[in-house]
Amino acid sequence: MQLKIALLGGDGIGPEVLAQSVKCLKAIEETFNHRFELVEAPFGAIAISGSGKPLPNKTLELCKASDAILLGAIGSLEYDNNPEAKVRPEQGLLRIRKELGLFASIRPIKMFPAFLGNSPLKRNIVENTDMVIFRELTGGIYFGQKTLSEDGTTASDLCTYSEGEISRITHLAFKSAKKRRKKLTLVDKANVLETSRLWRKTVTEISKSYPDVEFECLFIDNAAVQMMLNPRQFDVVLTDNMFGDILSDQGSVILGSVGLLPSASAGIDNAMFEPFHGSYPQAKGKNIANPVASILSTAMLLQHFNLNEEANAIVAAVHKSFVKKVVTADVLGSSKYGTDYVGDFISENIVESDENQSINDENIGLGKSTII
Repeated sequence: MQLKIALLGGDGIGPEVLAQSVKCLKAIEETFNHRFELVEAPFGAIAISGSGKPLPNKTLELCKASDAILLGAIGSLEYDNNPEAKVRPEQGLLRIRKELGLFASIRPIKMFPAFLGNSPLKRNIVENTDMVIFRELTGGIYFGQKTLSEDGTTASDLCTYSEGEISRITHLAFKSAKKRRKKLTLVDKANVLETSRLWRKTVTEISKSYPDVEFECLFIDNAAVQMMLNPRQFDVVLTDNMFGDILSDQGSVILGSVGLLPSASAGIDNAMFEPFHGSYPQAKGKNIANPVASILSTAMLLQHFNLNEEANAIVAAVHKSFVKKVVTADVLGSSKYGTDYVGDFISENIVESDENQSINDENIGLGKSTII
């Protein structure tokens, strides 16, 4: 297969972890006889410094012309610490989601047996955790009208959702649940918010079309507590933009490191894949960032194109790195291995083998998440 992939390194550790994903793509090319055209483009704070825009027009054009996008990370302390900044790296991320119609964020959270001791939660709580969060990505409070009074003392952010926006991601989530353990949990705040009441009404109606999927609703505050008390109870979690952002990051606590979790942002015609950790600017250039989330996001990209054997080969190589404890310092306590070494180890252990089809105990469930 021939694919054109846009590479957006972004900010902080983004370019470093993305470089490890590129190693894996090149290994897949060689092992499975594919051709990937990899094209880099500026995005985020580095793009602001060059063009004044976090998403330059040429970068957007490249993304639209590509089969898929791999993103490193976005965000910079220069802007985080300046509330007066009119242009921010995150604006580029919001715009690319909107321009490409990336309305569904798909974030698998699965506990690897090798990392049970790495979680800050008790083993009996996190063991066998296997969920996927479907977060609506192009609506809600992040995209609503924003106002600030002339005297700067009153501000508002409008949260708006349409039935159509809710419906399209709901069907994706239910289809994923059918392939998994047949349970879907809607997370909202329907006792307070009108938008949540529309979510609950719409999703409840759609649930009737999936009678084989158990459907339940939880308020966001209860869901956050339940995720820490008994994460095994969740299979597919469906929620809006802001609640999904919060729950996804909370889910990383289960594994003990945000550096292990991949994600996909999908639309009808486009898809972007990225680790859902931040840019971690304090670690930039220190060769300590965990590349696994970026590498597993690359596996999700391959599966998006039905390259399942290739995706499994990456997951198998990641699994081997866990077993051999070739990991960065954020997992399993201390480690002598850096970003580059871990990336080299994983890419060099990508092989074409029947064994890669049966790594069910450690698989992150890529085959069970519906991507358009």
